Amino acid sequence: MSPTAHFIYFALWISFGLGHTLLAGPKAKAALAFLLGRTYRFSYNLFALVHIGLVIYGGRYLLGEQASHFALSPEILMALQGSMLLGIVLFLIALSQYDIGRFSGLTQLFTQAQEDREEPLHLGGLHRFVRHPLYTGVYLYMWGAVRTEFDLATAFYASLYLMIGSHFEERKLINLYGTAYSDYKKRVPALIPWRGRAI
Repeated sequence: MSPTAHFIYFALWISFGLGHTLLAGPKAKAALAFLLGRTYRFSYNLFALVHIGLVIYGGRYLLGEQASHFALSPEILMALQGSMLLGIVLFLIALSQYDIGRFSGLTQLFTQAQEDREEPLHLGGLHRFVRHPLYTGVYLYMWGAVRTEFDLATAFYASLYLMIGSHFEERKLINLYGTAYSDYKKRVPALIPWRGRAI
């Protein structure tokens, strides 16, 4: 991939990061919730899903053919496949610990309640060992999926987005849950379970 191709793909990721961050801000969230009512969360998630899909598809369509394939040994390929599988398993387990209906916006979409309350602070399950088990699963999958220069660029740009996004998310969680989350953050690592646990 040429430097220009990398720049274009990076710009696509920036568009997703800025859009996702701006729409998640309190002012934009309040305005969209007012306009969209109980469809707000579902619409927000649908927009994010379509946007990230367009970033990946657009990058692959425009730049993927330029990407060179890495010469990987069978042992490395097996390790990468294991990382992908572990990432999928962790992601699904972590996702199951949320109220999927409320998380996706489907509950709000098909009920009359317009209030979009946040879920209680999760301290059980995988959250006992890491603060962001969903992200851990995504990292394992993305880096396990690297086979070409395009895959490597995708993993790198997505990881950069998650690192920056998690910083803002943690600020939001501290504002939302106060000292409960601050204490949790002191005890439990973000992504890799190398120290303490919540319960």
